[in-house]
Amino acid sequence: MSNEMSRMLELVTNGYYCSQILLTLGLENRGKHNPDLVRAMAGLAHGAGFGEGTCGALTGGACLLALYAGKGRDEEHEHEAFMTMRSQLADWFKEAVGGQYDGIDCETIVGDGEDKEVRCGQIVAAVYSRVIALLDEHGIDPMEDGLE
Repeated sequence: MSNEMSRMLELVTNGYYCSQILLTLGLENRGKHNPDLVRAMAGLAHGAGFGEGTCGALTGGACLLALYAGKGRDEEHEHEAFMTMRSQLADWFKEAVGGQYDGIDCETIVGDGEDKEVRCGQIVAAVYSRVIALLDEHGIDPMEDGLE
């Protein structure tokens, strides 16, 4: 089992949601800790809390991309490929996850309740891998601070 998978399992066991897990991994890659940001990411879980919203793994993945490539200060500019990467992530998610479950909202993906934890875990791991691949494709090292 990879270090990322072990860490994801640990985070799930400790009660974190998909979006929180993705940002925690990103922060830890950068040697950072931000409980306020991780706490705020819980707002994206369960389709923004009501099931009918977009899966928190996708929205969390978009936030993870923004952690590396978005604007965070007045003197910064977002990475030139930020919008492209977000679009690529969404397109991939719609095809890979949406195609498999006939939708990208939480309720559609886990509506039957069978193997919810396994299903969500696989999706979170796939989103994390896709985000890391997109960062790599666009010359962004996930172990560095990015724009800072």
